[in-house]
Formats: sequence, C-alpha cells, structure tokens
Amino acid sequence: MPTFLVTGSNRGIGLEYCRQLQARGDQVIAVCRTPSPELEALGVRLEAGIELTAEADLDALQQRLAGQPLDGVILNAGILEANRLENLDSESLRRQFEVNALAPLRLVAALLPNLQPGSKLALMTSRMGSIDDNSSGSSYGYRMSKVALNMAGRSLAIDLRPRCIAVALLHPGLVRTRMVNFNPQGISPEEAVRGLLARIDALTLETSGTFWHANGEVLPW
Repeated sequence: MPTFLVTGSNRGIGLEYCRQLQARGDQVIAVCRTPSPELEALGVRLEAGIELTAEADLDALQQRLAGQPLDGVILNAGILEANRLENLDSESLRRQFEVNALAPLRLVAALLPNLQPGSKLALMTSRMGSIDDNSSGSSYGYRMSKVALNMAGRSLAIDLRPRCIAVALLHPGLVRTRMVNFNPQGISPEEAVRGLLARIDALTLETSGTFWHANGEVLPW
C-alpha cells in the first residue's frame, strides 16, 4: 500500500489530496501547522504543529518520520500575497520566498532518508511562475517565488535521477479555494486533484522535471 506525505493538508487542495488518496486506498501522512476539523475527520496520520520554514520543526518532523518509507511526497503548502509595484513590501516578498520556494526544498533534503527508488515528488507550483506566460505583470512575490520553486524542481529532477526518484512540477489551474477568495470562475478542488493525481501516477524518470498543468498540458518556462 503506497504511502503519501502531503503538506498544507488542512484545507483546499491539500485536504482534497488527502481525501482522494485515502479513498483509493493509499496511506496518508498529513503535515500541517493546525489540523482542521475536516482533516481530523478523515482519520489519516496527522503530523501537526509543523511550521515548514522553521529549522527546529523540520528536525522534529524528520525524527517523527524516521524509518518511514515514502512512495510520494506532495509539496503543497504555499502562500499568495499581493505585491504591486506601487506597494512593494520587502517582508512579504521574503515570506513568500521562504514558504513557496525555500521550505519545499529544505523539506525534500530532510526527507531524503525516507525516499527510495520509485518514490515520486510533486511540487505544487503555478502557471504564474512561467516567465514566458506572464502577460499581466504584478504579483511580484508570488511570481518570483514560484519561478524559484520551478528551478528547484528542475535541479531536484537531475540530482534525484541517479536515485530513481522522479519529480513533477504541477499547476492545479484556477481552483476555488481560500487562496483566491473562492473565485467562482475556478474549478473545484475535487476536479483539480483528480487531474493532479493523474499526472503524479503517470510520472516516470523519463518525464521527470516536466512543468504540467493538471489537465496534462506541458507549460512553458
């Protein structure tokens, strides 16, 4: 029975990942700061109280997971804060880099002992991290942090290939979650995660390092 670890699991896309993975019979380890009632109701393994930007919390998680093989790691935790040229906030820019780019990379490094040949990493990125696709500007902190995450994912795909570990960089599409104020034009988390899991299931070493939309479209860098 495969075991998947999911970060940012208490709501939105992360919670839906936990639901769908559990429903198909996979073991789920849900990592978050504070579990929601919806997450607790699933009955999956909870690793709560983890702030992924804190070194001590990463060390604690590493100790809790000692000896636990992981077939999949879904790096979903992230934040979106508005940064226009007219209201740049240096602390906000730094915070988005810490959460969206540095924390996932540091977590992968911490979990290397848990990964094995055939394990898969899924980095939840965004089309807003595509330089070629940027036609609207603004959102400096979010865009820049997701570009950095994309570069980390490409490097991870290269560095982990000798270990036979594959890496996917995944854009969920516009999804009706709190992050985008439940934009009515978005798709449901259920639909998004169905597509995302299809990408993860189809991931191989040959396709490792690819930047995908949940619908299967390969996105430009």
